[in-house]
Amino acid sequence: MSCCAAGTESASELDALRSALPVADELALASRSIGDGLRQCDLIVPGVHCGACIALLEKELPKIEGIERARVNLSTRRIALVAEGEGIAAGNTIAAAVQKMHALGYSSHLPGGEDEKGDPVLRELLRSLAVAGFASMNVMLLSVSVWSGAEDATRDMFHLISALIAGPAILYAGRVFYRSAWQAVSHGRANMDVPITLGVLLAYAISMFETFSHGEHAYFDASLTLLFFLLGGRTLDHMMRERARSAVRNLANLSPRGAIIVGENGSRDFMSLDEIRPGMKIALAAGERTPVDGIVAEGVGDMDFSLVNGEGDPVRVEAGMEVPAGTLNLTGSLIISATRAARDSFLAEMVSMMEAAESGRAGYRRLADRASSIYAPVVHLLALLTFFGWIATTGDWRQATLIAVSVLIITCPCALGLAVPVVQVIAAGRLFENGIMVKDGSAMERLAEADYAVFDKTGTLTRGRPVLLNAADIAHCDLALGARIAQHSLHPLSKALAAAGQGIAAVSLPSLSIREIAGEGLEAVTPEGRVYRLGRAGFALSIDRDGDDAGSEVVLSRDGDEIATFRFSDSIRAGAGAALASLEDRGIRAEILSGDRERPVAVLAGQLGVTNWLSRARPAEKVARLEALRAEGRKVIMVGDGLNDAPALSAAHVSMAPASAADVGRQAADFVFLHESLEAVPVALSISRRANRLIRQNFALAILYNLIAVPLAILGHASPLVAAVAMSSSSVIVVLNSMRLKWRHSDTKLAVDAVERRTRDAGSATIAGSAGVAA
Repeated sequence: MSCCAAGTESASELDALRSALPVADELALASRSIGDGLRQCDLIVPGVHCGACIALLEKELPKIEGIERARVNLSTRRIALVAEGEGIAAGNTIAAAVQKMHALGYSSHLPGGEDEKGDPVLRELLRSLAVAGFASMNVMLLSVSVWSGAEDATRDMFHLISALIAGPAILYAGRVFYRSAWQAVSHGRANMDVPITLGVLLAYAISMFETFSHGEHAYFDASLTLLFFLLGGRTLDHMMRERARSAVRNLANLSPRGAIIVGENGSRDFMSLDEIRPGMKIALAAGERTPVDGIVAEGVGDMDFSLVNGEGDPVRVEAGMEVPAGTLNLTGSLIISATRAARDSFLAEMVSMMEAAESGRAGYRRLADRASSIYAPVVHLLALLTFFGWIATTGDWRQATLIAVSVLIITCPCALGLAVPVVQVIAAGRLFENGIMVKDGSAMERLAEADYAVFDKTGTLTRGRPVLLNAADIAHCDLALGARIAQHSLHPLSKALAAAGQGIAAVSLPSLSIREIAGEGLEAVTPEGRVYRLGRAGFALSIDRDGDDAGSEVVLSRDGDEIATFRFSDSIRAGAGAALASLEDRGIRAEILSGDRERPVAVLAGQLGVTNWLSRARPAEKVARLEALRAEGRKVIMVGDGLNDAPALSAAHVSMAPASAADVGRQAADFVFLHESLEAVPVALSISRRANRLIRQNFALAILYNLIAVPLAILGHASPLVAAVAMSSSSVIVVLNSMRLKWRHSDTKLAVDAVERRTRDAGSATIAGSAGVAA
C-alpha cells in the first residue's frame, strides 16, 4: 500500500547506518540461534497498524545486506528479523535494520519495555472516542435549530458555536489518524489514514467556509460523527485483536519474573528470568511455577503438568525427572537444575508458536496484501476523478468536494484488511483452547487442503511408553539384574525395564562394567570375566532363536546363555481409533509409515482398521513415500514424533507432532498438540476448514461492500457521514462473521461422534474395538 519504495541499500548507506549503532551488543544478546548460521531477534514496532506497514517493512528490510527475512505480526505489533552470522556481527546487521525502520518512520524496541505495560493505545482510542461522541451530540443539538428553519444571523451563530465545539474536538480526537498519516506522508508513502485525514479535515474546512460566507449548510455534525464512527471502527479492531491474542498473554504470564538461585556455597539469591543460565540450581517452593526447563536435582513433590499433557491429575516428580517451564509445583520443596535459558524453554516455544499464528504469509493473506498495496494510488485517483467529474457536470465545487471526500472515506479497505488476520488469530485461539499450537496462518490453510494422512507408529498411534508384561513370570533377582543393566540406556524398552525393577530387593548383584552397543543392546562384564548381555535375541544369545515378532522383547543372557526374556507392549494412544474414523468420514484416508518391524505394524494396523501400511521404513524411505503421494496429487498431513520423523514432517504438505516429540520433531512440525489424545488431528482439521470458509466469506463480504458502496458514493448518494457509517459497518460485519469461529465450542466432540456414527451405521467392530482401547 506504499506509494513509493526505497531503493537497494548501497555500501556507503550501510556504513553510515552501522556507524551509529548504540544497541548492537544488546540486540546480539537478545537474538537467538535458529540454525543454519542464522539468528532471530523479535522487536516491538508500535507503529505497525495495517497491511501497508507489513508490506513496506517486509519488502525493504531484506534489502539490507545480512538480513535474511523479516516477518511482521500485526496483532502483537512485532517484527521477527532473521540475520546471518553470529554474535556482534548479527547484532550489527539487526541494528542496521532498526536504523532502516527508523528512517521509514517506525520506532522499535525490545520486548519488555514500558510501552507493553497496560494498553496505552486502547486508552487513547477510548478517550478520543468519548471526545468525538460528546462533541458530536452537542453539535447535533445545535444543528436541530438550523434544520428547523433558523436563518441569517441566528443560523450563522449556531454554525459558529458548532465550529468552536467541533474544532478542538476534531483536532484532539483525530490525532490517532493525523499522526499516522503525517508519519507516512513525511516518509514519502501513503497508508489508509491519509484519505481518512483528508476526508475529516476537508469536511471541516468546507463547513468553516460555509460559516464565514453565510452559507445555508455546514457539516460540523457530519465531520464529528464521521470521526466518531471511524474511531469506533478502529477501537473495535484494536479490542478484537487484543481479545483474540489473550491466550498468548495468559500463556506468557505463566512464566515467573525470576527465581531463587542456589549458589555453590548454599547461598540463595533472586535472579531475573533473563539471567538464569543452564546448569544453575533453582529453589522451587510449593505454589511456584518452573521458570525454565530443568531436571529435578533434589526433593520429591507433586506438580501440575496440565500445560504439557492436558491432564488435571498431579504428577509425582523426583530426582532425575524433567520439568518444563510453566509447570506448577503443588507440594514439596524442589531443587531444579536448569537445562535451558528462558527464551529457549518449552513455554517460550509455545508462546512463540502462538504469536506466529498470524504472521505466516498464506495464500489468502498474500492476496489481501496485494489488494491493499494498490489501495492508496487507486483511491486517490478515483476521488480526484470524481471531483473533476462533478465539477464538469455541475460546476459546484462544494458538492464535488463533499462527494470526493465521501469516496475517500467509503473506499477505506478496513474490511479487506481484517478479512484474513481476524480469522487467523481467532482460529489460533480456538486451537489453543483444544491444546493445539500452530506455527502460522499458512499452516492452517494447508491443513484445510489436506486429503490424505500418514501416521508414524511408535509415540504417535501408540503412547511410546512400553510396559513390561511378564514381570510376574521372572525371578526377582533376574528382574533386578536386568533393571540394573537397563539403567545405563535411554532406549524406551530399557527405561521400561528399569522402571519395572525399581524397589525390588535383590542380593549379591555382581559388580559390572557396562557399555551400550548401538542398535544391539547393553553388554556388562564382571571382574571375573563373565559377560552379561541385554538386548535383542541375536545379540544376547550364542545361538539363533526366533522371538515373538508381534511384540517387543529383550533377552538377558550370561555368557550367551539365556537367563530371562522380557516382553513389552505399547498401548494405543488415546483417541487413535476415533481420530482415524473422523478423518475417514471427512474423506481423508490414513496410512501407517513406521520404522518398526513388520508384525507389530501389521497388528496395530488391523486393530485400527488401516489397510495401507509400511514397516521398517527409514527416514529417507518415509520422505520418498511422501514425495510419491505428492506426485499422485495428494496433499498429505504427516503426524509423527521422533528424530527419524523430522525429515518427513518437513517434507509433508502440513505436519503435526505431539508435545512429547523430540525437539527436532516439534520444530519441524506445523502443529503441536499438548494433550494425550490423537483426536487433536481431526479437531485441528475441523477448525482450519471452518477458518478457511470464513476467510472466503469475509473476502466476499468485502468485495460486495465495495461493489455497492463505491458506485453510490461516486454518484453522490452517500454523504461523508453515510460513508463513515458504511465503512465502519463493513468492518463490524467482517469481525462478527469471523467471531463465529469463536462462538462454536463443539470441536472436541467431532471425532467421538464420528466413531459412534460409524459404529451404529456400519457396525465396524474393528474400529469400535480400537476406539474403546484408545479411550
